[in-house]
Amino acid sequence: MKPLEAHVNPLTTLTEETRLALANLADAATDLTVPSLRLGVTGLARAGKTVFLTALVHNLVHGGRLPLFSAAAGQRMTGASLQPQPDDAVPRFDYEAHVRALVGERIWPESTRQVSELRLTIDYESSSYFYRKLGPGRLHLDLVDYPGEWLLDLPLLDKDYASFSAEALQRARAGSRAKIAAPFFETLARTDPDAPESEPAARQLSEDFKTYLAACRADAHALSMLPPGRFLMPGDLDGSPALTFAPLDIPEGAHAARSGTLRAMMERRYEAYKSHVVRPFFRDHFARLDRQIVLVDVLHALNAGPHAVADLEVALSEVLGAFRPGKRSWLSSIVSRRIDRILFAATKADHLHRTDHDRLEAILRRLVARAEERARFKGAEVDVLAIAAVRATREATVKHRGDELPAILGTPLPGERLHGDIYDGNSEIAMFPGDLPKDPESLFGKDDSVSEGVRPEFQTAQAELQFLRFRPPVLDTTAEGLTLSLPHIRLDRALEFLIGDRLA
Repeated sequence: MKPLEAHVNPLTTLTEETRLALANLADAATDLTVPSLRLGVTGLARAGKTVFLTALVHNLVHGGRLPLFSAAAGQRMTGASLQPQPDDAVPRFDYEAHVRALVGERIWPESTRQVSELRLTIDYESSSYFYRKLGPGRLHLDLVDYPGEWLLDLPLLDKDYASFSAEALQRARAGSRAKIAAPFFETLARTDPDAPESEPAARQLSEDFKTYLAACRADAHALSMLPPGRFLMPGDLDGSPALTFAPLDIPEGAHAARSGTLRAMMERRYEAYKSHVVRPFFRDHFARLDRQIVLVDVLHALNAGPHAVADLEVALSEVLGAFRPGKRSWLSSIVSRRIDRILFAATKADHLHRTDHDRLEAILRRLVARAEERARFKGAEVDVLAIAAVRATREATVKHRGDELPAILGTPLPGERLHGDIYDGNSEIAMFPGDLPKDPESLFGKDDSVSEGVRPEFQTAQAELQFLRFRPPVLDTTAEGLTLSLPHIRLDRALEFLIGDRLA
């Protein structure tokens, strides 16, 4: 199935535009004393959002090695410290607990399940002689962490229930999803949309639909296009009517839903989901962002196969279609905020030898090609990187049948398996993870998407690749006994692109 083009116009009323302008005006008034930059951090499941945010803050606060981050490399950044969060109604990102998990227990922290924020204040000296004479600079960096699945809900604001149902069912019947969705379709076949509304019927259909979505996201399939996003992470809305609906088979050109029917009930709940879940997220969080990093677990999709890669391409296109990119100006930041820089980052680069990092970047760049072109056309800057926010492995060379192979060294998580071996979480191993294909086009069909008839190059590459999950590293200490910051791959380049110009 080809990627769906995103035509998102979430703000459909003058009232909402006015509320946003007032909120932006309040932010601008605060920025007159100390400027702020709101950086959105998102990614689909398992992409490493929590780890990225924790590593970013830890390296800035503890003076980590950031040679390609110009403010730090030039010793112009004089300090960074956590500050009280400005938004009292938003949960605080639990940085301290996540650091304890990574450094103290050597376990990966819990995944992002809701919106959270953290304010980091950076003190610096400008690189400009004129601005240095005016005194030291200060920037509030407001980090906004949110699940990428929620972005996939934003296009729903522009769709009615019939359109949502048609697209969701078309997707569920395509490719590898059809078998996964079979139990849901059995329930759907027994359901009459024009039957009297029934809470048990609505609940059963909704539960089967959610079970199908959860199965799609499991490691065996690793699919990404799974709206509605809150169905898999309901939080305190679990069991509410706004999260108890599902798509129905509605014939094209069918009459409007009659009052009191199951279809009318589903339509009402779908609209409630948009009003009480999606729209507040857009208004209160998403529309106030200045810059954005999108973390992508490309290796997980490659491991799962061509359908996962095709689905990831569609999801990334939808994700960027939800953004409001454009050039930043003083006036636009007040009237209608725009995201002027977007970074796509392929995470877990430490699972590969550095000789494959360029190939990982090339695959991600191919996946986001359409979305990147749209953003650049609207004036935003876009970049693609292969990163590891926390580097869990080291590099080495091993001999295999007389050949020297580039390898990685690390401690697999307890229960990880390779060639029949099960690891206990304490033993360090050396492994050759395989090589990514030189040409990213070899992963894609002739119609610019991963085809049903998979290219032999994809099958060969997938058979040779093997990825394990590793424990976080043991941190080195200095001669004075001070613990060093978390090791990384290209976190400094990510920081330079995202905030370097604001510290110049």
